[in-house]
Amino acid sequence: MSLEDAAAKAAGLPCWSGPVDPQPVSGGITNTNFRVDDGGRSYMVRIGGNIPVHGIRRTYETAASHAAHAVGVAPGVVFTTKGALVIDWIEGQTFSEAEASDPANLSRIVELLHRLHRDGAKHLRGRAPLFWVFHVVRDYGHRMIDDGHRLKGEVPRLMALADELEKAVGAIELALCHNDLLAANFIDDGSRLWLVDWEYAGYDTPFFDLANLASNNQMDAGQQTALMEAYWGRAATTENHHRLGAMMCASLLREAMWGMVQEVHSSLDVDFEAYTAENTARFEAALKDWRGGSS
Repeated sequence: MSLEDAAAKAAGLPCWSGPVDPQPVSGGITNTNFRVDDGGRSYMVRIGGNIPVHGIRRTYETAASHAAHAVGVAPGVVFTTKGALVIDWIEGQTFSEAEASDPANLSRIVELLHRLHRDGAKHLRGRAPLFWVFHVVRDYGHRMIDDGHRLKGEVPRLMALADELEKAVGAIELALCHNDLLAANFIDDGSRLWLVDWEYAGYDTPFFDLANLASNNQMDAGQQTALMEAYWGRAATTENHHRLGAMMCASLLREAMWGMVQEVHSSLDVDFEAYTAENTARFEAALKDWRGGSS
């Protein structure tokens, strides 16, 4: 969908009190975002359909958004229809990677995650969405084979690595998780933080949210330790570090393979081969580090 068509769809939603002028908001890859001012209030409008290759279902995104709002983590949902989600606009600043990994913000981030993981599932309605990173990468592997992808020869090795990492993670507990903790998905309104962009949300282990947060924001070893200790309220063990490292590798593998799938299935003017190369290099470096420097 072109930007013009997406803007027209946003403007034509029946929730407005009169004519509106949607203004594009940067940042979306899998959707197109607009700010709309109407009736003295401002709203974020997300335009985008289901994306089966990435497991994105907009009904799941809406349900997770409602649940996250109910526990005070996400903006309120104002209106939804096929291909469109309207939420309250949060006036504030999105985090940078440095801010997301800053020890000064650690307690604020952990508070959001505690609320979500402890109580979010109590408010989730409808069919339960599931996000298990090892299923995601295996599905990507099957898709790459089906597509005759340029890197299909790498799939057997990547699947074997996924098996190794999954075994290292071990038994898990389930909670409603965000699963896409990029810095830009945190908004600071000056008094508190909000989490936005719930399209990958679903039942998962809180370990993945911690690992995804640490990986996406390039936390060093000390910051990873501080994150685990703040989340659990106790000293992190050697086993905790090993499991977190395995899940961080899995998060990076998923990001690299997301790029691989995008190479074939995205029509966006983005150099996804470069994206794949960057995230594959990060994955291989993290894997080497996790294994203690062995190849």
